[in-house]
Amino acid sequence: MSENVCMTRVSTFSFLLLLAPLSQAQSTAPLIADAKQVFSAVKNNIVKAAEKMPEDGYSFKPSPDIRTFGELMAHIADAQTRMCSSASGDPKTASAASKKTKAELVAALKESVATCDSAWDSLTEANALTMIKFRNTDRTKLGLMIYNTVHSNEEYGYAAVYMRVKGVVPPSSEK
Repeated sequence: MSENVCMTRVSTFSFLLLLAPLSQAQSTAPLIADAKQVFSAVKNNIVKAAEKMPEDGYSFKPSPDIRTFGELMAHIADAQTRMCSSASGDPKTASAASKKTKAELVAALKESVATCDSAWDSLTEANALTMIKFRNTDRTKLGLMIYNTVHSNEEYGYAAVYMRVKGVVPPSSEK
């Protein structure tokens, strides 16, 4: 390896080391606020989708090898409950998978959203970067909350396809 390449790598690494304390010194408050705002949009789409899908759509599955719409809503509710309660420091066992009717699943979904709202409200600059154990990994509280939002939005994308196939316009596509 040439001396110039080595010096460039050392210089880049040194520069990044100098920046590390600066990035940690900056406030996490704007990031928390932005991430919470994104979650709010995602949760609204999910709850509206659950409410908008007709009762008979809850047993619908576009393909025999995947979940029904109801099972998808239960999965979202259970995942949100597990992740958000863990981030709050009070891990809860999820039970939406045992629900079968639209009313039960919408209620479970709303309960999981309330758990997440509470977790977001408890997130502060002082605790956002606190490491917690979730499943077999260590994550920051904020990281777990962001992961929950990403997961929920991904699942909403699936739900939107179910809705389209059933002739129902997903909430995110409404005017």
